[in-house]
Amino acid sequence: MNLSDSKKKLALAGVVCGVVAAILAFLGNPANMAFCIACFIRDTAGAFGMHQAEVVQYARPEIIGLVLGAFLISVATKEYRSTAGSSPMIRFVLGIIIMIGALVFLGCPLRMVIRMSAGDLNAWVALIGFILGVATGVFALKQGFSLGRAYITNKASGAVLPVIVLGILALSLTTTLLKSSETGPGSMHAPLIAALIGGLVFGAFAQKSRMCFAGSIRDIILMKNFDLFCVIAGLFVVMLVFNIATGRFTLGFATPGVIAHSEHLWNILGMYTVGFAAVLAGGCPLRQLILAGQGSSDAAVTVVGMFVGAALCHNLGLAASGTALDAKTQEVVMGAVPVNGKVACVICIIVLFVIAFTNKREEK
Repeated sequence: MNLSDSKKKLALAGVVCGVVAAILAFLGNPANMAFCIACFIRDTAGAFGMHQAEVVQYARPEIIGLVLGAFLISVATKEYRSTAGSSPMIRFVLGIIIMIGALVFLGCPLRMVIRMSAGDLNAWVALIGFILGVATGVFALKQGFSLGRAYITNKASGAVLPVIVLGILALSLTTTLLKSSETGPGSMHAPLIAALIGGLVFGAFAQKSRMCFAGSIRDIILMKNFDLFCVIAGLFVVMLVFNIATGRFTLGFATPGVIAHSEHLWNILGMYTVGFAAVLAGGCPLRQLILAGQGSSDAAVTVVGMFVGAALCHNLGLAASGTALDAKTQEVVMGAVPVNGKVACVICIIVLFVIAFTNKREEK
């Protein structure tokens, strides 16, 4: 099964992933984050007590499904490669930075596109920052940026993360050890089996299509290649149709309940950080999970960094808040980025420039 040999097949893969996201939103996932890697990693980190924000604690089966879907399809199609050894600590830091940027914006690139399809103008503003961040990363690549090559390792090494997510699934099904939100976004979720199946399907199609939000823009800038963009376009169109058909499309900025804020500068800088870091790491948050599933220990280290980053954001008060209605007064309370989050975002951008221009390909 080769989905990457034509734009039509790639667009079809995006359509399938869009259908999965739409079904999960219909079955209970928060409509505006039907499928968000950053949000779901944050929720899963909360389920393990890595942070104490009670409204965002739930072991999301979608994350488990993504990794296992990529693992199973890569094994079945003989694309599984256990690799490691490419600047692991820098990748760990990049994972933390990706999560900080995402939670300043309130979403990963996947959720940005889903929010765009629902009429959230804040997400369209953030797209500017994301494109600029990717462009900065591309400039670094042209200047010789590299984290070095990865090497083939023992096959069992690449299977560590898939085994770990299986363990998380077992804990979810057989114990009450994991925390689960009773209110807030963490309490909104599709049935476990539906979410797991959705994750498996999404993971398999993302692996075969090489779906990557940062990669799609990178390829356009570097090579005028729109192949990966076709996947994103397919997903966007499906979610746009779904949102309009179900009355979830609301065009505007300060929309209560969307879990977004209208601080435009920080929407831009948050996604600038994500786009820049994603290019340096070799893929967006979704792509990191898929690469980890197909055997990359380097990507798995980045994923671990994202979990740690999620915990830091809530433990240190870095994450933004979304615009909401006050339960008592029914007045709109505007979402905002805390000072700690703003400072952290600026520091992250500085660190990214240091990483980007101090790690060069070795001259032969």
